Amino acid sequence: MAQKRPNLLLLGIDSLRRDHMSAYGYHRLTTPHIDRFSREGVLFEQHFSPSIPTTPGYASMLTGMDCFGTDVVALRHSGGLGGHVTTLAEVLEREGYNTTCIGFTGNPSSRGFQKYLNYEGWGPDESGRSPKAENLNRAAIPELKRLAGEEKPFFLFLRHMDPHSPYLPPKPFERMFYDGNECDPDNHSLDALYEFKPFVDYFRSWFPEGCTDSEYIDAQYDGAIAYMDAAIQTIFTSLAKLGIEEETLVVVTSDHGETLNEHDCYYDHHGLYETNLRIPLILRFPGKLPAGKRVKSMTQIKDVMPTILELLGIDSGIRFDGRSLLPLVTGEGEYTPESEMYITECTWMRKHGWRTPEWKLIVALEPDFHFKPEIELYNLIRDPEELHNVAEQEPEIVRLLRSRLEAHVARRERETGRKNPMEVNLNWHGLGVGPFKTSQQAYDSLHIGSPKTAQSLQAKDVKKEPEGKEKEEEQTSA
Repeated sequence: MAQKRPNLLLLGIDSLRRDHMSAYGYHRLTTPHIDRFSREGVLFEQHFSPSIPTTPGYASMLTGMDCFGTDVVALRHSGGLGGHVTTLAEVLEREGYNTTCIGFTGNPSSRGFQKYLNYEGWGPDESGRSPKAENLNRAAIPELKRLAGEEKPFFLFLRHMDPHSPYLPPKPFERMFYDGNECDPDNHSLDALYEFKPFVDYFRSWFPEGCTDSEYIDAQYDGAIAYMDAAIQTIFTSLAKLGIEEETLVVVTSDHGETLNEHDCYYDHHGLYETNLRIPLILRFPGKLPAGKRVKSMTQIKDVMPTILELLGIDSGIRFDGRSLLPLVTGEGEYTPESEMYITECTWMRKHGWRTPEWKLIVALEPDFHFKPEIELYNLIRDPEELHNVAEQEPEIVRLLRSRLEAHVARRERETGRKNPMEVNLNWHGLGVGPFKTSQQAYDSLHIGSPKTAQSLQAKDVKKEPEGKEKEEEQTSA
């Protein structure tokens, strides 16, 4: 009998920025269990998600293509994922795998799984807190055990939601990193947020009444990560108890990061700042990957699928935009890092840009609701927190980076035979009004009223799931 192929367990952690993980050097011990996991595998130190938010991020991760290859750039992507791409789930089903997706039903980027399960990953329970990761475990662990008992190998995809707002970790995690008065009347760190009409109703629905301290909300984000980390250890324990660690490739990563009370973007994942682009990637596969390896080279989310397939021993025949990262791990073969990258966002603003190791250029394709300037330029070496826009002081750098951006777009349009999706997805906000003419129009048009509204913002089209695919109650996110 032919040897059974390895299993794949992929943890996609929504809105997880790598600089808030202790595995990546964060000063708070937020991820002790993932830290240990990383010491048993390979950690990529400079991993990027160039096209945010969720829908384009996962589209790239689960197809191995960039945004030109997927033709997906917007959160509220119109229609399904194009037939010109093949998803990781589709490839693995063809190779004889059982495939299950938990927590990502209805999004175009989750196409191709045989079975879809869901869990409550948003609002609070009767305690006022939101045990998202435990809710996921109640669906995931029985399914993991079922899949492990089958003769076929499996691909189990878990979409964790704890670092995604609302940040409501259960006790004692909600005060693990905070010992202050969140309602201090002399603290004004949230004043600007409370004046931002598009988001303020949403925040008031889950912030403590009278909260004034942004450090408290930041601590909720970190507490949610720590709580999720503990729940993820339960999954790792089940994997070990089942005796399948040696035959299972485990991947821990994210679709994009998160901006806290920074850049006027207020606890969300819009804006092409480093807080959103820099994400974790950790792989463990005993006997196939070294333990404790840290890779310093720049890598991208489009590299995930080619890397997985090579580790599983599968030649898909697909010409990916991304590349396998194994040469960076083993030192054998070739992988020349891409030191510059095209970056895009269609969440609450429509912008694109160009990032080099030293500079970042951000260009607005229409006026945004933060009334930001059309052109932003940051020196990532002298100003790593991107606090000083030097576009007016450095016009030559702006021209140089724009020329590189435009050359890249022209090349990818020629290679794909399609227009830049940033130019054709003009209903990215779902309002049917075309591009915004002014920032005031954008400010007056865009609004999150409640967690339920936020949950509904992501494009859903469950009716178009292929016949025969199993699915349960939907759970989606902005």
